[in-house]
Amino acid sequence: MGDREKNVGFAAALNILFTVIELIGGLLTNSLALLADALHDFADSFALIIAWLAEKKAKKPSTSKMTFGYRRLSLLSALFATIVLIAGSLFILSQAIPRLFNPEPVNAEGMVLIAILGILINGLGYFRLKKGLSQNERILSWHLLEDILGWIFLLVGAVIIKFWNEPVIDPIMTIGFTSFVLWGVSRNAKETFNLLLQGVPAYIDIDKVKEAIVSVEGVRMVHDVHIWSLEGETDILTAHVVVEDKYLQRPDDIKHYIKSELEKHHIEHSTLELEGEGACSGTVCVLDK
Repeated sequence: MGDREKNVGFAAALNILFTVIELIGGLLTNSLALLADALHDFADSFALIIAWLAEKKAKKPSTSKMTFGYRRLSLLSALFATIVLIAGSLFILSQAIPRLFNPEPVNAEGMVLIAILGILINGLGYFRLKKGLSQNERILSWHLLEDILGWIFLLVGAVIIKFWNEPVIDPIMTIGFTSFVLWGVSRNAKETFNLLLQGVPAYIDIDKVKEAIVSVEGVRMVHDVHIWSLEGETDILTAHVVVEDKYLQRPDDIKHYIKSELEKHHIEHSTLELEGEGACSGTVCVLDK
């Protein structure tokens, strides 16, 4: 079992365990914040299970039909987790807003205990996933970081409810935490959609990549450059490279130097088509120099 699969599986097991604890605690304390977060964690647990299954499938080797293998399943799982989180957050808001006008008493002591457990358990899962490199692990680790910050926020709120007897704090915390979740997931969702549409990954500057290619001795220009990522970890480039004619006699040498430059930009898989100086004189080559 690979590290990525183990990380996601570990986080899923922790999240499922704590979701049950949180649901029981929310019912016993009458805290909407706890019940809302139990629903949120249930959605996270479901997303983590799907992610774990996707990671197992993604390890399968490539075939004649699936030449890139199944690694993009990891990215699809990240998209699914994002959709689940947004839908769950909107539902939580719909339940929290009415409670602002009709606050109900809650058991603050129980909320404090569960908040401390939440920080510890979600913290274990977060630091395990934080080591991962895939977009899937980034999305899932962000979920758990949100949970940790949310539990810290809830712990402070529970203390305020305990000593100042302000039950309206409970729905206020719910709305604040959920709004933070939506803000965070929107940032990750943008990059997930970008990768699904085979856009250039956010951590790669295509202009610097072109400059690196042109900096190689013998390269005159580069055009038709395409960069994308399978899952936010495996980056791929294809490009037409115009070189001085004399370098076409030993194409493997110049390709080696270009690929060495590309590795500095996190691109380990590249397909290069070399062209002589007279082969590219059209408008496209000039514009994409």
